[in-house]
Amino acid sequence: MGFAGSAAGLTRPGFHLRYQYIAGVDAPNADCLAPGRAKAEGCGTAWWGAWQYDQDPPGAFVRGFVADTEAAGLVPMLTYYMILPASGVAEGAPEVTQAATDPYFLRRYLNDFRFLLRQIGCHRALVHLEPDFWGYAQHAAIRAGGTAATLPAPVRIANPVDCAGEADTVAGLGRCMVTMVRKWAPNARVGLHASGWASGFDCILNRDASLDVAARARETADFLDPAGAASSDFVVVDIADRDAGWRQSAGRDTWINPTGALPSYAQAFTWSRALADRAGKPLLWWQVPVGNMSLPDQPNAWKDNKVEYFFGHPEEVVASGAIGMAFGAGASGQTTPDTDGGLLWSLAAALCSAGGHPLP
Repeated sequence: MGFAGSAAGLTRPGFHLRYQYIAGVDAPNADCLAPGRAKAEGCGTAWWGAWQYDQDPPGAFVRGFVADTEAAGLVPMLTYYMILPASGVAEGAPEVTQAATDPYFLRRYLNDFRFLLRQIGCHRALVHLEPDFWGYAQHAAIRAGGTAATLPAPVRIANPVDCAGEADTVAGLGRCMVTMVRKWAPNARVGLHASGWASGFDCILNRDASLDVAARARETADFLDPAGAASSDFVVVDIADRDAGWRQSAGRDTWINPTGALPSYAQAFTWSRALADRAGKPLLWWQVPVGNMSLPDQPNAWKDNKVEYFFGHPEEVVASGAIGMAFGAGASGQTTPDTDGGLLWSLAAALCSAGGHPLP
């Protein structure tokens, strides 16, 4: 099991994993990425490599995160989410049709990714590649009547060091990023992200009993396979990105039913099981919202039932194809492990003391 970046949980029992988003306004220039550079000054603290302080060596934030997480006996997980914030394009199709087709941006992007991997070095870690992007890419492929192998992306000119043998496609981009992990962070494990809505149908929040969510899952697995999933180690999936109470306050119903009517956990787990089987990879449920039913439905303390359900049905989580579940907020203003009244920590400790972790 895992939790989001806060250091507050490092000594809590029941966890193996700690994850952190790596995102930023821009992928920096070559000077900021130069080996041996003493300071990040001039590279901009909006870049993740200077988050620690722009007078410190670039990348110190990630090196410190990995070191602190390892020292606590946990495995660090880094979610690389840079295409959207670094490109400046609108979310969705432009990430695929504009950002991924721009050789100048793609060069800076892949140089930045290599720099991240060099900060991990020979340490153990999980590297999670671009949540949402692959779903938008599948949408673009559906519209064009193609696949990941027909969506253009100039990866060879952008990164001849690591991508020279790849096709200039989105499939080539994903495969190259997996290859880069093997080369620059050889003890890390890498996984792409599979979105429940990637097939064009929202298989998590679906309310139509006639929808074959297993078939839609297989379509997503087939899209990801040539884009690097075939040579990856795991696939990351998510069941929500915000607390259900927060969504409801904004007029949207994203509640998932423990039993009965759709959308249900049974449907979500049917989708994920079919995805895992087709991909031939284990899954990690990631960024599970931390809200719980005891909270007052207010900023930083929203209601949701996912924590209670995941911990209350660990055998179903295993049967869903998962090797783990990681909890955290998907945006500011959401419930966090520090504002949930201690429920996440107590449930994890109780599961641990009841006979260890049911998840392998």
